[in-house]
Amino acid sequence: MPTAALIAAVLLQTAPAASDVSWMAGYWLDCSGGREASETWSDPRAGLSVGHAVTLSGGEASFEVSHIGPTPQGFAYVAQPDGAPPTVFVLAETGPRRVVFANPENDFPTRVIYERDGDALKARIEGEIDGQARSMEWNFKAAPLNTRCPA
Repeated sequence: MPTAALIAAVLLQTAPAASDVSWMAGYWLDCSGGREASETWSDPRAGLSVGHAVTLSGGEASFEVSHIGPTPQGFAYVAQPDGAPPTVFVLAETGPRRVVFANPENDFPTRVIYERDGDALKARIEGEIDGQARSMEWNFKAAPLNTRCPA
């Protein structure tokens, strides 16, 4: 059995069935690194939270539509960056105000992590590119809806 398939099988066997991600609900803004990144998450409705993200960097805009909830693969984070086909990351770990989703067969990322601490929401993606461990991180702060970064 290929390594990625074995890891996926283990994750599916040991993964929690669901997670309460109501702590992610709200509008979140990160003005660091010369970019403006925002994420908006709904409160869960029948186990489904819906989110979208917009990033402005170097005069370019990108977006992602996503949702967290039940899927045929289990409770998962489903991402569609810039309108791409959906990629499913199955719930791998959960704790108070922390959730980790994994898809070891995706090129990059293979893990999506959210953590909440007070009015801060940290989002992190991890994986490998060309055999090298890579990650990206966003440090969001709670903000009123549609707040923009200072010019």
